[in-house]
Amino acid sequence: MPRAILHVDLDAFYASVEQRDRPELRGRPVIVGGHPTRGVVVAASYEVRPFGVRSAMPMAQAVRRAPQAIVVPPRFEAYVEASERVFAIFESVTPLVEPLSLDEAFLDVGGSVRLFGAPAEIARRIRERIAAEVGLTASAGIAAVKFVAKIASDLAKPNGQLEVPADETVAFLAGLPVGRLWGVGPKTEAVLRELGLRTIGDIAATDPARLERQLGAAGRELWALSRGIDEREVIPDREARSVGAEDTFEEDLSGLEALRPRIHSQALRVGRRLRRAGRRARVVQLKVKFCDFRLVTRRTTLEEPTDDGQAIYRAALELLERLAPARPVRLTGVAGQEVTAGAGRQIGLFAAGPRPADRLNAALDRIADRFGSAAVTTADLAEADVSEDPDRPRRS
Repeated sequence: MPRAILHVDLDAFYASVEQRDRPELRGRPVIVGGHPTRGVVVAASYEVRPFGVRSAMPMAQAVRRAPQAIVVPPRFEAYVEASERVFAIFESVTPLVEPLSLDEAFLDVGGSVRLFGAPAEIARRIRERIAAEVGLTASAGIAAVKFVAKIASDLAKPNGQLEVPADETVAFLAGLPVGRLWGVGPKTEAVLRELGLRTIGDIAATDPARLERQLGAAGRELWALSRGIDEREVIPDREARSVGAEDTFEEDLSGLEALRPRIHSQALRVGRRLRRAGRRARVVQLKVKFCDFRLVTRRTTLEEPTDDGQAIYRAALELLERLAPARPVRLTGVAGQEVTAGAGRQIGLFAAGPRPADRLNAALDRIADRFGSAAVTTADLAEADVSEDPDRPRRS
């Protein structure tokens, strides 16, 4: 039986949360962002996107393009709360949930069809529950392999779903532009166009050895993807040897000031996922992909394993500051590696009680499970515009 993989992605997530919580914003062009001259766009509602506004765009440019847009500061606690409620819905359907970010995940529902029906029916029910219980819309792609499910959900946006049967995968991919393939950015796309390859079907019809001569090992990988070959499994947090979070920006970001809040958000997500899985990480890895697609990773070993998002953030930020990226950045990611079960600390003769950070995280997690993560926050977060001061703690 072919695998049944869903990619579920919330639509214009941050902006949609703002429109959900403030009825006067519904149907209006909304930009979630910081300072109008120094900040960047965190999210753009669908109503403002026809003006060319996209996330990660400088705020000054976004406001020039859409002067009538309503700008609201980000409320990351509200987004985390909504995300956790959505992931609880995912996990009620299958334990095989691989988070990609706060607002998207892969789900392997092959083992759930006897309980919940066909994969497309499962996707429909998940989207209905998200709408009814969380007040947000989501799009879904259903396919036999991960990257095809991701493409399908992109094409289904907003608030739709698209199923690609396994035996129709190659035909589905054939007419799409080469830029839809994972790993194809502007530079690789230019090389493929020089070779006369403009669609995924063109790549599928090409001798893979020719692609390998032109692009190295990546050429054969692209050929395999063009044929719908993608053996990657859905890896849930509990089975992962590393737990990570990463984001590809729609526009490249420059400077530490723009990158810090992204790293902070990713580190907090990693900590939350480690705690949910009952795991701790000894190593923190930072991943940075530059505008020319050069990928750099840096790692640091902690004194002891942790599941505290703030500790992970401090380690990742130190790595970022050492790296001091001088070129625009396309992607960042934070991961906890060398993951171990349980507390992960050596037990001494006189065992110490729980550390303050452990007690705080446990209490916050219990409150969040019952009332949502926005129920308790810190004074500085409540009083400050988070986008103006991204180094202030959002939650630990």
